[in-house]
Amino acid sequence: MAVTRGLEGIIATTSSISSIIDDSLAYVGYDIDALAENASFEEIIYLLWNRRLPTNQELIQLQQELAENAELPKSLINQLRMMPLDQVHPMSALRSAVSLLGVYDENAELMDEKSNYLKAINLQAKLPTIVTAFSRLRKGLEPVSPRKDLSFAANFLYMLTAKEPEPIAIEAFNKALVLHADHELNASTFTARVCVATLSDIYSGVTSAIGALKGPLHGGANEAVMKMLTEIGDVDNVDSYIKDKMIKKEKIMGFGHRVYRKGDPRAKHLKQMAKKLTELTGESHLFDMSIKIEGMLKQEKNLVPNVDFFSASVYHSLGIDHDLFTPIFAVSRVSGWIAHILEQYENNRLIRPRADYVGPERLSYVPMQER
Repeated sequence: MAVTRGLEGIIATTSSISSIIDDSLAYVGYDIDALAENASFEEIIYLLWNRRLPTNQELIQLQQELAENAELPKSLINQLRMMPLDQVHPMSALRSAVSLLGVYDENAELMDEKSNYLKAINLQAKLPTIVTAFSRLRKGLEPVSPRKDLSFAANFLYMLTAKEPEPIAIEAFNKALVLHADHELNASTFTARVCVATLSDIYSGVTSAIGALKGPLHGGANEAVMKMLTEIGDVDNVDSYIKDKMIKKEKIMGFGHRVYRKGDPRAKHLKQMAKKLTELTGESHLFDMSIKIEGMLKQEKNLVPNVDFFSASVYHSLGIDHDLFTPIFAVSRVSGWIAHILEQYENNRLIRPRADYVGPERLSYVPMQER
């Protein structure tokens, strides 16, 4: 039996949601470059869930549905208060809170199309509120209620800071949400599809996906990138730091990708935003360090940045705590997870691969007294 470690290159399903062909990423046939430059995140949600761009009225309706469902139940906020806020990682808090959303939803176990859509709206609308509420509670601040007059991106930044964000901050955050929304059959999306292929519910599928995203080889990479930049501290320290990593054969986060060979098409958009934002915040050294690291890795290893590399300095420049980077990834990627979950339900087959057994065989049982 031939074994492919990590299922690399294995085609596990068909999908009409997103594609990666010749190092180009597209959502439902629309190139990521066009979407990143022109689309609102709400348009992307609609596109992924419905396989087409919305009309103006359809977009308005979706925005209203999201706004009307963004408020958290007080019981859930109280559950967040009871967590060990000074020690729990935000991704663990998010994973638990999303699981609890299913407990508070009376339609959680209903599997008809309408109920699944309502659950999808509930999850998409409430994830930003969970992340921002947790962030404020652990600082001794009260959660900020969502506003119905703000866009998805603007509302997140508002709930995080209690201040209406600047247009460039909204533009940068919206772009990041668009770029992270879906990425074919990545680890967390595959996890979600495996979960719901058993006909488990959407809340279980998204909770499973969050668990997969938490790992540093997936969503946690952007947090690790910021940790690296903080450790380096200055452009003059880049050479010695990166060379030391190479000598020790340690992984340099934010570089390389399983499915891209020439480069991650999303990275350039965040690179441009990182340059603008670090200049505005007076922290151009972060961008300068990033450029130097990029050059070294290209020259020494022929590696190019992925989406995580520049998203780190973008989020940092927006004043976002570093350990919130991965939960923000989830705030965006839940749109893709839900699209894949709904697609899995449409043409479901239990996902049950085999393993190539390499252990001992034909052993004889030895009674306890003879061992």
